This record gives sequence, structure tokens and C-alpha cells, in this order.
Amino acid sequence: MWKQFLSKLPRKSSKSDASSGSAHSHLSNNGMASANGNPIQRTSSGNVVSSRSATVKRTASAIFPSSVVTSIEPLLLFKDVPNSEKHNLFISKMKLCCVVFDFSDPNKNCAEKDMKRQALLDLVDYVDAGTSKFTEPMISASCKMFAINLFRTFPPNTRSSTGGGEAEEEELMFDPAWSHLQLVYDLLLKFIESSSLDSKIGKKYVDHSFIARLLELFDSEDPREKDCLKTILHRIYGKFMVHRPFIRKAVSNIFYRFVFETDRHNGIAELLEVFGSVISGFALPLKEEHKIFLWRALIPLHKPKTLGVYLQQLTYCMTQFIEKEPMLASSVIKGLLRYWPVTNSQKEVMFLSELEEVLESTSPAELQKCVIPLFRRIGFCINSSHFQVAERALLMWNNDHVTSLASQNQQAIMPLILPALERNIRSHWNQAVLNLTENVKKMLSEMNEELFTACKKKFEDEEEKRVAMEEKRRMIWECLETTAAFQPVTSNTAVLVIPAITPPIAAVLS
Repeated sequence: MWKQFLSKLPRKSSKSDASSGSAHSHLSNNGMASANGNPIQRTSSGNVVSSRSATVKRTASAIFPSSVVTSIEPLLLFKDVPNSEKHNLFISKMKLCCVVFDFSDPNKNCAEKDMKRQALLDLVDYVDAGTSKFTEPMISASCKMFAINLFRTFPPNTRSSTGGGEAEEEELMFDPAWSHLQLVYDLLLKFIESSSLDSKIGKKYVDHSFIARLLELFDSEDPREKDCLKTILHRIYGKFMVHRPFIRKAVSNIFYRFVFETDRHNGIAELLEVFGSVISGFALPLKEEHKIFLWRALIPLHKPKTLGVYLQQLTYCMTQFIEKEPMLASSVIKGLLRYWPVTNSQKEVMFLSELEEVLESTSPAELQKCVIPLFRRIGFCINSSHFQVAERALLMWNNDHVTSLASQNQQAIMPLILPALERNIRSHWNQAVLNLTENVKKMLSEMNEELFTACKKKFEDEEEKRVAMEEKRRMIWECLETTAAFQPVTSNTAVLVIPAITPPIAAVLS
């Protein structure tokens, strides 16, 4: 076994060229690589076939380049070798783990898969122990292994995106290669977190290209993979400060593409969850770049119809910005009003829920900047014929902070809300909405009885005028119809044509 291991270690003697030649011959014999560096595989008859010519089937698993070998010699454990050889063993194990297997057939290459799994477990334990600093060759070999195993192309997303509510009841897709992918993700996380990794060296290999391809993996349909990715992305953001602007820009581009082009992405909630903690760590005063991220990337995320999937994380990001800089509250509220849904009642309920949380962090001074359009919209929601929208708008008044804001701006708010309450009492069909309307009306009357009475009288006067105007219009049209009926018809005269009703139809209508 020692001879097998030592034969794999890089030699520093003058015979290194010969050993590299024998290693190349050994790889070719085992079917791991072809002469031009392309992965190949052997058929049962022993013929070598290029993986590029192999037909790749679309499965729930992502599509890997095919590089399956017939056998892998097991390597020694780290505990079985002296410290001076552990770095070489680490690189050897990383190279062994660069071999990717096809998991669509669970009975294929079982022994080799288990050998790779044991090598990954040993690597995880070694990195977790953090006994020595990682050298640059170790970092390079690690990043290469992570890239080969993790970075892959996903099949097209064929799921519908018609729902506007919470995550729809769809069957989750799980990657059959997860038994290996999980270990690779665990290893990557421990590798990034390890104090043995020098960020000055690591940033050369965990570079923009590496991070961009890592972000592409957030579109995975496997929820386990996305959970791993969000933790790893957060650690990379924390460790490599030089890459922070690039990460923010790359995530912004994902949001732009999702909102304005594809309307499909599986990882928006996870990306927002990462950025919720990133926003909470922004230094004050906020940079203009961060405010632009709010205005151009986060607020437009209210537009897609799949808002319910990531509403909780998006709301948290919004409130974090307001807590960091309270003067942004009016901008957030105006952004909500800009994207307010007018034909989707389910989204309207979500907007009202988010609006309540935003108002809890809003100061009276900021509310005054948008009080008229905001409470006009709330008034429209109170009069909604959809009982859930009306109910949610009325329940906002149970919030003490919202009530306090209304009390401090009652001169502007009362004339907008009271007419909506009166219309509900006169015409709304839902009893629960009527009960809530009475409660809010009573609260407003207790807030300022004199203003309440004045607004109510003004509403009643306007209603009388409106009824009178409608009656006047009706009479005018009746007069015009009567006059037109007796007017002699000429070739250039417009005529009101009353459709004739046949006797059978007339009998039925009567």
C-alpha cells in the first residue's frame, strides 16, 4: 500500500519527467482522460469513446460532462501518513475526487462511488481539523475539484409560474447525485471558513468567474442545494472583502434578469435571505451604491406574479434598509404604490401585509411625504369587493403604530378614509368587513370627533350632489331619447335605434 501511495506523490528528483510520463500512461489506461485532456469513457468491449459524442439525457439531476472510470485505487487516510506528506496526499485526494459519476443508474460504478465518498469524508475531516495552512497548490487543486463537481448546466425549467401566492404545492425535485454533492458542499463550506485558508491567496482562485458560476447554481430546484449555497455565499462575502462589490452587482443582474426578462428563477428567496444579513451589516451613512440597489433591484421585485415565494425575505430587506436610514421609508412606500397590483387580489393582500411592516418602521415626518397617495390607496382597498383585501386593509388599523401615525396626520387621512368606511357600511356584502368597518369608524370618531363630524357631513353633501347629478344625467338622456324618437329621419341624422322585441321574447320577459 505504501508503494502505491508513494508512486502517486509528486517527486522532486530529476526523475520527475519520467514519473509524469508514467502517470499519464496510468490515467490513459484507467480511462480518466484522453490525450487531448477531454474526459473519455470505455465501453464494455474496451473501445475508447469521447464523452463529447455521448448522448446526454435530461434528468432531474443536472447535466454533467460524462467522465466515468472503471476503477479508482483507494488512497491512504490522513491519519496514516506523516505530516510532511499530508499536503501531497491532500492534492492527490482532490485529483481523485475530480472524477464525476453518473447517478442516474444507482447500480453503476458502485465501488468507485464509494471510494470517492470515503475520500471526500477524509478531506472534510482534514479541513475541519485545520492543522496547517493551505498552500497555493492545495488551494488551486481544491477550487478545481469544486468547479468540476458543482458547476453544471441545469435542465430547462418547465414548471409553470402562474401562482402569485405562497410556494405552490409542487413536487420537489431532488438531485440523485446529492450523496456526493452534499459532501462537496460541506467541504467547500469548511474550506472557506477555515483559518488555514489565506484570503490573499484564496481570492486568486475564488475569483469572479468562480463566484459567478456559484451564483448560477441558485437556480437549482433542489432545496437542499440552495440551503448549502446561501451559507457558502454568505461566508465568501464575509471572507473576501475585495469581491463584495462584484457579488452585489452579480446578484443585482440576477434580479434584473428575473424581473424584466425571464420571470423564472428558483433561488430568489435564498439570495434575498443572504442579502438580508448583508444589508444589516452596511456601514452608515449608506453609500449611494446601496441605495441604488434598493431602488433598482429590490423594489422592482414586487412586480413578478410569484412574489409570494420570496415575500418574507424581501420584506425583511426593505425594513432593514429603513432601519439603517429612516429617510428611505417614503421611497419604499412610493415604490410599493408604483407596483401596486390592481387585478390580483392575492398580491394586494401581500402588499398590505408588507406595507404594515414598513409603516411600523416609518417616522411621522417621512409619512407626510407620501400620506395622500398612500391612504388614498388604502381607502380603495377598504372598498374592495374582494373581502380578503378589504378585511386586510381594515385590520391594519389594529396596529398601534399605524393608528399613531394616522392620529398625527388626521387632517390629511380622515377625509380619505371616512368616505371609504361610509361606502362600505352602505353597500359591502361581507358581514366580517362590515363589522371591522364599524370598529374603525368608531376609532376615528374617538380620535377627533369634531373633524370626524365635519368629514362625515362633507361626504353626505357630496353624496347628495352625486345622486342629484346622476338623476340629472338620467333625465337628460331620457329627454334626448324621447326627442329622437319623434324626430323625422333624414339621410344625415344620427338615430337612436331601439331593438325590436319579438312577441315570444316579450312574453318571456314579461
